[in-house]
Amino acid sequence: MATPYTLKKLTDVKDSAEQFGYGEFQEARFAGKELGATDTGVAHERVKPNQRLPFGHRHENAEEIYVVIAGSGRAKLDDDIIDLGPLDALRVAPAVTRCFEAGADGLELIAFGPHHKGDGEIIQGWWSD
Repeated sequence: MATPYTLKKLTDVKDSAEQFGYGEFQEARFAGKELGATDTGVAHERVKPNQRLPFGHRHENAEEIYVVIAGSGRAKLDDDIIDLGPLDALRVAPAVTRCFEAGADGLELIAFGPHHKGDGEIIQGWWSD
C-alpha cells in the first residue's frame, strides 16, 4: 500500500530554470511530481534581485495562487501592474497573462493550483518597457 503522504524539502527539488536557460533571472522548482501529486501543481520560485522574467505565461484552465514568502517586487497581470510584499497572496484566473519582477531584495514565491497537463502558454518578451 502506498504511503498516504509525501514530505519533500522544496530546495531539494531540481532547479528547472537553469535547464531552460533562465538561470540568470530565477530559480524554479516544480515539486508536484516529486511529491506524487496527480491533481495539484506546486512550485518554489526565486526571482533574482532586480530581475524581470523574460516571459509571461497564462493557462487555459488552471487558476493559480502565488504567495510571497520573502522579498518584494511586482506582478504584471494583463494590463495591470501591482506591488508584492511578504505574505501577499495573489490569485490569478486562468486566462490572465502574468509575469513577475523582483525588487532589490529578490522575490521568493510559492505557486500552487490544479495541475492540467499541457495547460500553459509561454509568451516571450511579454512585459517589456
